[in-house]
Amino acid sequence: MNYIDMHCDTLAEALVRKSSTAERLEGTMIDAARLKESGAAAQFFAMFLPQRNEPGWFGCQKMPEAEELMEKMYRVFQNTMQACSSYLAPAHNFAELEHNRTAGKISAFLTIENGDPVRGKMENLKRFYDMGVRLITLTWNDANCFGYPHSEQAEEMKQGLTDFGKEAVSYMQELGILVDVSHLSDGGFYDVAERARRAAKPFVASHSNCRALSPATRNLTDEMIRILADCGGVAGINFAPEFLNADATDQFSRVERMCDHVLHFMDKGGVECVGIGTDFDGISGEFEISDCTKMELLFDALHRRGLSGDALEKIAYGNVARVIRDTM
Repeated sequence: MNYIDMHCDTLAEALVRKSSTAERLEGTMIDAARLKESGAAAQFFAMFLPQRNEPGWFGCQKMPEAEELMEKMYRVFQNTMQACSSYLAPAHNFAELEHNRTAGKISAFLTIENGDPVRGKMENLKRFYDMGVRLITLTWNDANCFGYPHSEQAEEMKQGLTDFGKEAVSYMQELGILVDVSHLSDGGFYDVAERARRAAKPFVASHSNCRALSPATRNLTDEMIRILADCGGVAGINFAPEFLNADATDQFSRVERMCDHVLHFMDKGGVECVGIGTDFDGISGEFEISDCTKMELLFDALHRRGLSGDALEKIAYGNVARVIRDTM
């Protein structure tokens, strides 16, 4: 089944492996060659830009500056588009997604995970848009110019967007950059939702699950699911064990547990509020779906749980395609 995956960290994994492209990467969960096998219609490739000094994440002795790191990942993305041009092509909007699909090519959307490199300047948002970025995950796990991240501390979770963050969200919606609330605080979520309502534009939680089933602070409450759905937004099912399981020590990612989260999203927000956001190459544990070539296991399991072909098409492709159409 054709599907759209809203989040992977494969560009970072290419840096770890000192590879100039993501065409073929040993030991990863995604590479371009396997995407071709998997039935993917589109893959969102994140440039992961943490604020923490963890050079080991990128196979470096010294942590590069954010701009240098972004340039390295952007180069990998561009090299991959060139090396795999017979079956993979960049996309920046719905028309290009549909054009690539008709041509038998997988669409590659470039994204930023962590808006810290925006540095509180609107001109940087325009610069990233001109680079081809079409989604920004506003925060990662630290506060930045947009606002505050998810937290185990209740008071921290209440903190929302900064004044710049509120204006920046509105500007992103005007430009055509999709606003992503995965990793954002609860207060930030509600601030984004308010802006989305004003603009009548959807937003996404690109790789987040249901907090009622797994208490991780990265997941969405039932109220958030309803609000996201009311705004026309979509949450992408994250395959990480800690965001699927009720027990945080359970490090096994099960397909049936993914189905539980999909059905919960549907119950609280309807079938149109849920999609796929694997977080491949940014997660660890034991996996029934260990790479992109095994995605059919999820769709088969959802069919066995009673989902119709129409519902499966919406979850796999249609819901995210609609958001792309309405925002880019």
